[in-house]
Amino acid sequence: CGCGVGLKLIQALCIKLELDDSYWMEYLDLAATAIAADIVPITGENRILTYYGLQKVNTNPNTGIKALMQLAELKTTVEVSNLVFIIAPRVNAAGRMDDAKKAVQLFIEKDFGKALELAKLLHIDNTDRKDADKTITSQALAMIEANEDFIGKKSTVLFDATWHKGVVGIVASRLIEKYYRPTIVLTANGEKASGSARSVTGFNVYDAIHQCKDLLDNYGGHFYAAGLTLPQENIDLFRQKFEDIVSSTISPELLIPEIVIDTEINFSEITDQFYRIVCQMEPFGPENMRPVFLARQVSDTGYSRLLKEAHIKFSLKQNDTILVGIGFNMAEKFPLLTSKQPLDVVFTIDQNEWNGQHSIQLKVIDIRPAV
Repeated sequence: CGCGVGLKLIQALCIKLELDDSYWMEYLDLAATAIAADIVPITGENRILTYYGLQKVNTNPNTGIKALMQLAELKTTVEVSNLVFIIAPRVNAAGRMDDAKKAVQLFIEKDFGKALELAKLLHIDNTDRKDADKTITSQALAMIEANEDFIGKKSTVLFDATWHKGVVGIVASRLIEKYYRPTIVLTANGEKASGSARSVTGFNVYDAIHQCKDLLDNYGGHFYAAGLTLPQENIDLFRQKFEDIVSSTISPELLIPEIVIDTEINFSEITDQFYRIVCQMEPFGPENMRPVFLARQVSDTGYSRLLKEAHIKFSLKQNDTILVGIGFNMAEKFPLLTSKQPLDVVFTIDQNEWNGQHSIQLKVIDIRPAV
C-alpha cells in the first residue's frame, strides 16, 4: 500500500544519507496507522510494518498519536482495531469536515501541548462527523422507507442537495447494513451531483458504474468502493440504468449477508490460555481477521441488558460456563434473549479491562434460535 511505499522511500533516503535505522523506524507508528485506516490486507509486508508499528504506538508513539490517544482516553494496549475505530476516524474527520492540513500539522508537531490542541480540533471535527453521519443516515433510511419504488430493488441510489459531502461514503455503508445491496449516496456539488458508492461482498460496483459512464462527468474507485460526479439532471436516468445493470449481473446469493465462521467452540474451551493462543495470530485485519466462533445451545442468564437503547450487554451460559459479552447495534435481537429459548451465538473473543482487571468477553456478531 502507499504507506509502505512511503516508508521505503524514507528508508532509502536514510541509506543514501548514511543515517542510522532509528531515523526511519521513527515512522513505523504512522505507517501502522495508515495501514489500519486504509483497511488494506494485514499480510506480507503490511503485517510486518503493522506488527512493529504497534510496538512503537504502545511504547513511544508519535506526539500526535499520543495526543489523540489521551483525548480518546485510550489506556489499554493499542491494537489494529483501536487504530481503525479510534485514531483513524479522528484523522479522517479533518479532511471530511474541514481541512486535512490539521492532521498533517498534528503528526509533525513535536510539542505535546500544541499537539493536544490540534488533537482537540480533530476531536471536534470527528464529533461533527458523527452528528452528520447520524442525521443523514436517519434521513436516508426515511427516504427509502417512504418510497415504494425502492421495494424489491437490487440497488440504492439516493440524492439530497443538503447532505454533507464528507460523510456520504459512510452513510452508504450504513445503508448497506440495513438494506444489503450496492448503494450510492449523492449530494450537490455546485451544479453537479457527486457522491460515493459502496458494494456488497462479491459485486464489482466500479464496473457497474463504468457501464453508466455516458451519464457521468467522471468517476473512479475499485471493486468495493467508488466516487462519481454527474449532472443533477442525469440522476434519475443514472438511478434506473445502475439498477438495470445491477439487477442483470448480481447473483441472488450476493444480496444475502453472510457471516463466515471459522469453527464451532464450547464455552468451557474459552480460557485465558486459549485467548493468549488466539492473540499470537495478531495483528488482525483484512485477510487475517480475528477468528469467528459459533457456540450452540446457550441461554441468557437473565442479566443481559440494553445499553443506550442500541447495544446489548450479554450474559450467556452454556452448561456450567457463563461468559459476558457486548453486541453493538443489536437492540433488535434483545427479544430473543427474553424469550428464554436456547440460542446459537456467533462471536469473536476479546478482553475487557475494568479497574485494572482483565477478563475475557465475547464480541457478539449475531444470535439466533438454536437449531
